[in-house]
Amino acid sequence: MYHYVEDKEFLGRMKRLCSDIVNQLVQAINREGKLKVRADLVGSGAKNLITQNANNPIDLDYNLEILKSYEYDIYDGRGLKKYIGEKFNEVLRENDWSNCDFSSSVFTTEQRHFIEGNQTRFSIDICVVTRMNGRWQRLICEKTGFISEDKFYWNVAPCSRKLMKKVEWIKKNGKWQELRGVYLKKKNQYLTRNDYTHSSFNVYIEAVHEIYYKHCH
Repeated sequence: MYHYVEDKEFLGRMKRLCSDIVNQLVQAINREGKLKVRADLVGSGAKNLITQNANNPIDLDYNLEILKSYEYDIYDGRGLKKYIGEKFNEVLRENDWSNCDFSSSVFTTEQRHFIEGNQTRFSIDICVVTRMNGRWQRLICEKTGFISEDKFYWNVAPCSRKLMKKVEWIKKNGKWQELRGVYLKKKNQYLTRNDYTHSSFNVYIEAVHEIYYKHCH
């Protein structure tokens, strides 16, 4: 079952290391000028939202948001995935990490651990997202078994309209701890159902939506 990671020293070291690598990716992409992107830990910085399933490795989840595309059609999922993956691998190699893998929805790095202190293994997961018509959408690859025939599409995250305004309301009105409880409960519900189709970001959106409409209406 999932629980929140409470080792603050370890969390700080892990977030600094991983966020530095992700920020290098953002800078590399923006510097080249084909896309304009930004990246965030899931949950607008994931304040106190990093979870671990029992003693399993920790996946640090980031959203790489496409703000503007200068050379790619936003619907060219294959081209976007190829370009971002190549840039990510360049950054990883520069930091002595192995190349990433791409699943149906995220770029995933190898697992690492610190030599001293807490030696829990961890990795970086990057989900490519954008906002269309006020809603968050993430890039999905429907694998067919033949790379050339894989299908790419944008999947709308439910209940994601005006997400940031809802988050601001929750924080301003002192409901963040309640949101943490709902987020953890939902992650464990999906885990017990063996439902791996809900990304951490989608679970976060569901939790925000539940808390916001519970107290704001």
